Amino acid sequence: MRILLATIGSRGDVQPFVALGVGLRAAGHDVTVCTSTRFESFVNAHGLAYAYLSDELIALLDTAEGRGAVEDMGSFFSGVKAAVKLLRRTGPIQRDLMNDGWAAARDARPDVIVYHSKMGGTPHYADKLGIPCVLAMLFPQFVPTTEFPSLGFPNLSRRFNRMSYRVVMTIANRIGGKYVKAWRAENGLPSMPRGTDLLHRTDGSRIPVMHAVSPHVVPPPADWPDGVVSSGYWFLDRFGDSKAPDDLESFLSSGSKPVYVGFGSMAGRNPKKVTAIVVDALRQTGLRAVLASGWGGLSPDELPDSVFLIDAVPHDWLFPRVAAVVHHGGAGTTAAGLRAGRPTVICPFFGDQPFWGRRVHELGAGPMPIPQKRLTAARLADALRTATTDPEITRRAEALGAAIRAEDGVRNAVRIIERVASGANLR
Repeated sequence: MRILLATIGSRGDVQPFVALGVGLRAAGHDVTVCTSTRFESFVNAHGLAYAYLSDELIALLDTAEGRGAVEDMGSFFSGVKAAVKLLRRTGPIQRDLMNDGWAAARDARPDVIVYHSKMGGTPHYADKLGIPCVLAMLFPQFVPTTEFPSLGFPNLSRRFNRMSYRVVMTIANRIGGKYVKAWRAENGLPSMPRGTDLLHRTDGSRIPVMHAVSPHVVPPPADWPDGVVSSGYWFLDRFGDSKAPDDLESFLSSGSKPVYVGFGSMAGRNPKKVTAIVVDALRQTGLRAVLASGWGGLSPDELPDSVFLIDAVPHDWLFPRVAAVVHHGGAGTTAAGLRAGRPTVICPFFGDQPFWGRRVHELGAGPMPIPQKRLTAARLADALRTATTDPEITRRAEALGAAIRAEDGVRNAVRIIERVASGANLR
């Protein structure tokens, strides 16, 4: 079977799809990954075919304007405001992405397409090709439930929770609908009937939705409809026999277990300020640390000997060897820390990150999250002390890690995709 995986975003948006692609290929399927050009070598290194997607949108987020917008996305409504500002710059980019994605789908000739929620035009490619598709979600965002609200909304009541998804769906359809409508007209497809949205195809049928999330972390709500499932996380472990640098090995073995601190691609306007806060908090606690610079999320100048700077090291190798993990709350980093059984401190910026921060705390695997706008050395020091000294947090984190390690999310996802391709129901 030929399968197209379509995703766009940061490394955290791409790596799970590469992990899924590796699993699909091991099951005997031909896999093509369509994503932005900066990840082409990453896709190829894992033996998967690559299909072109413009890098312009991700490059925009690396600019001062993009970083400022990320920092302003503290809630749903501030996020919408910041996104609207960016959209004024992204019209031509979105049109190009629609065309790039279609070229990839046309050339790959897939039997089924599995796509990230940011690739909202994908079901229309499936319409043109007459094939099934699966919406793959790295966090729960679009499928309505009364049990928790859509991302960025407060949990006020069951009725409010369900209503929040209608708000999100309306805005999402409005933001992307213009370019989808134009693409359908250009490619000989009829206009979209009323009721078509991110969860429904133009014939009214529901799009199968697969959440790449452990049910131990987010139990599937009882009111999710048929065709909405959780597979478990899609982990991509170290490729080949990659080895950590000798100086990192030496640092890890030369004293007490350090904590890990890294904010991935979330740089904000002032990464030097964030670095100063982190280093001050470490000084106050006396903890050693491995500090990840990522894509510029942390910008250290001079560090004490108790702090080791890295660019990137596989999380599955490093996290089991640290006392706690501190990060922005991206879905992938959260999953890696929880699987390692490590207490987790989340300092969220926007999007799904506050959700994961609250969820980790509710599970007892870490202290209360600290939003980036409220991040101070004193608050971070208090959270670090709690994460590294509270025996109940350690116990719960270790138990959750054992449960996640017993799952095989990639294998579950492969079976789900095969069922969809065969026309079988998911439930």
